[in-house]
Amino acid sequence: MTLPGDKLRGRRLILASASPRRRQILAGAELPFTLAAPYDVDEVWPEGMPAAEVAEYLAGVKSDAYPSPLGPEDILLTADTTVILDGTVLGKPRDGDDAREMLAALSGRTHTVTTGVVLRTPESRRSFTATTAVHFRRLTAGEIDHYVASARPMDKAGAYAIQEWIGHVGIERIDGSFYNVMGLPIQMIYDHLDRSGIGER
Repeated sequence: MTLPGDKLRGRRLILASASPRRRQILAGAELPFTLAAPYDVDEVWPEGMPAAEVAEYLAGVKSDAYPSPLGPEDILLTADTTVILDGTVLGKPRDGDDAREMLAALSGRTHTVTTGVVLRTPESRRSFTATTAVHFRRLTAGEIDHYVASARPMDKAGAYAIQEWIGHVGIERIDGSFYNVMGLPIQMIYDHLDRSGIGER
């Protein structure tokens, strides 16, 4: 029987992300990992790039910016999650008013969440994108105000987290991976660790 940690076959998985959600997801999948030290990344994408391609592009930027050389046993994991509405990427809100505007725009509508992932070793590089459609019921102004006041939407793309109160009461349905919306498409990563050039030594 193959246990989850056996997928790494003696290699070291390095998570280059400050997101506590991504750490939680990897831990829940029982994949041992090392957390990379913080480093600076210029998260800008080319003008005119289709919104659906931005997350994978930025995951690649984060991978390329990683400041330490990878050892022969290392697998570097970088990721970026974007919220897309009407072909426009909604980033992290600037302040509470911006968060309220984003949530009002998402209210009663379906939007797309994409997470781009790069798995890189000294010998290979694999990148992919997961996409999930998310439908919010119509939110009241009072509900939006409550969430913005009680949560921390300023560090979240689209001003919300699916695993928080707003997701519990506001999201009617999704089409795709829940964990992708949370920030990491763990099922796809779990599968990719079995593929040639990533898990093998």
